[in-house]
Order: sequence, then C-alpha cells, then structure tokens
Amino acid sequence: MRIGLYPGTFDPLTLGHMDIINRACALVDRLVIGVAINRDKGPLFSLDERVAMVEGETAALSERTGVEIVVHPFENLLIDCARDVNAGVIIRGLRAVADFEYEFQMVGMNRALDDKIETVFLMADARRQAIASKLVKEIARLGGDVTKFVPAPVNTALRGRFGPALER
Repeated sequence: MRIGLYPGTFDPLTLGHMDIINRACALVDRLVIGVAINRDKGPLFSLDERVAMVEGETAALSERTGVEIVVHPFENLLIDCARDVNAGVIIRGLRAVADFEYEFQMVGMNRALDDKIETVFLMADARRQAIASKLVKEIARLGGDVTKFVPAPVNTALRGRFGPALER
C-alpha cells in the first residue's frame, strides 16, 4: 500500500490545499493529512476546527477517488510523523521559487534523518499559486471577499470569526 503524508497547518484550509490533496490522491492508496499543531504560528482556528474543516472537505473526495484519506494531528518532527503513519512519501505543494528554497532545506534535513522516506513536490495549479492561508486570513480580517480562495464552509467559518463585513 502506498501511503503519503501531506502536512500543513491548514489555518485555514484553502482551495490551493484542496488542489494538492486532490492530485495527491492519484499517487497514493492512503493519504494522511497531517494537521500541524504548531503553537508558534498562533493559529486563527483551533486544532479541532482545522481537523473538522479538512475532514469535511475531503470526505467526498475519498469516496470519489477510492483513496483512504485520514486526518492526523501532529506536533512532533515531520519525519517522525511520517514514520508514525507508515508513510513512504511526504507530499509538499510548491507555489513559487521562494517556497522551493525552504522546501529544499527541509528535504535535505528529512533525508538526513531518514533516507527511506521520499519527498514529492506538486506544483500548485496556476490559478491557485497566489493563495496562501496567511493572506486569506488578512483579506478576511479586513473585510475582503475570500470566496475564490477557500471552500464555502471555510468561508462561513471565516465570516463567523471576523464578522458580517465579509458578506459584502
């Protein structure tokens, strides 16, 4: 069984994340979506909320593709999380050259920790390359329309967090 791990904070889950998840399903039999606790980032949504967002948006995809999708919160090293879920591959999304430099360093460190676990990069779809959770939160906080960047339930959660200014 090919098991892949797609890690992230998913604060919030975006259509860019969903694009990578959808395409990752073509590569593995079981996709574990690792939701990082990462207290240093000071997430807008709680771990439980982020897990629920990912589960809600991936349930139909799992059914449609036949790929088992599991949401797995984690707070340890990424390579340890990969070992914990028996992943042979870590799936990462790339949006721009700036992402590559950071990811290149991560791959080197992860390979030094465990050279049996590969990392596969999926380029973000051209229509989704500008989407970043940090920017989505900023746009939402300032009353902008984020419907083009996040699934509808996530948009509803953002409106709930930031108020009716988002309903313009």
